[in-house]
Amino acid sequence: MKTQCLFLSMVIVAISAVVPAQAPSEPDDFLPGKMVIPNNPVVFLWHNGAPGSEDKRDEAEIVVDETVSNIHNPSLMVFLPPDEINTGVGLIVTPGGGHRNLWIMHEGYNVAQWFAARGVAAFVLKHRLARQDPPSGYTLEGHSLDDMKRAIRLVRSRAEEWGVNPQKIGAMGFSAGGELARLVATTNDPGDPQAIDPVERVGCRPDFQVLIYPGKSRRIQPTPESPPAFLAAGYADQEDVSIGLAEAYIRFKRVEVEAELHMYANTHHGFGLRPDRDAGKSNQQWPTHLMSFLRQIDFIETSAADN
Repeated sequence: MKTQCLFLSMVIVAISAVVPAQAPSEPDDFLPGKMVIPNNPVVFLWHNGAPGSEDKRDEAEIVVDETVSNIHNPSLMVFLPPDEINTGVGLIVTPGGGHRNLWIMHEGYNVAQWFAARGVAAFVLKHRLARQDPPSGYTLEGHSLDDMKRAIRLVRSRAEEWGVNPQKIGAMGFSAGGELARLVATTNDPGDPQAIDPVERVGCRPDFQVLIYPGKSRRIQPTPESPPAFLAAGYADQEDVSIGLAEAYIRFKRVEVEAELHMYANTHHGFGLRPDRDAGKSNQQWPTHLMSFLRQIDFIETSAADN
């Protein structure tokens, strides 16, 4: 895998501003890298600002190391695959950060670049944060979930333009982002055909879900109508994840929803995708495992997007 597929030249996107702030906390063995913002198209979820945040939409985001916070105008960064390898699959990529910030490099841009290079259209979501400091007034199951729902609707409404099959759109999330992916997989709707906004006329149910060390794993309660699930975490993660996700897999099995579980040995929380630091480790193979899963459930043709 060539480095240029994962890290593009540093470009500061017009909608983001770098503002000094205190660095967020991470595990003791974590060495933060630099923010490298790809020069990819950015699409705001709402033309006139997110409902309830219109008066803040021009407020600068805060970027520290590999994190971004103070998000009031939620958006998607678009990563499209070359036409000749396009699988038709779309993926909403939602970084984690405890709902305080987004670790947008190893749980966002790196991931989107990897999948786009292998035929999967990826869309990195910046959503409003429910627990940022200072308090934003946003809520997880209100504003944050609304942003996730809107992201799926937006991609589905522009599926033809972006070369995506509207019935092959997945919700991926890491840690706190995994909590959002889990929520939208169980709390969604088919859209409102009478809505003035055409984006709101399409559904927000993901066609598959990708939960990577998701927060509050023991709250994952699938039903027979839940979309297929790819689950991955580290053996050394906290029990809510390392045991909770294994228990969740059993619940998927009991309601007969297709699911695949990967639990990586000697792996803590937050491994994401870091080829610069962790190349060769089993926990960096999860993207390849996910591609195989998508073939296994017939979302990708066996011969497509060869690894």
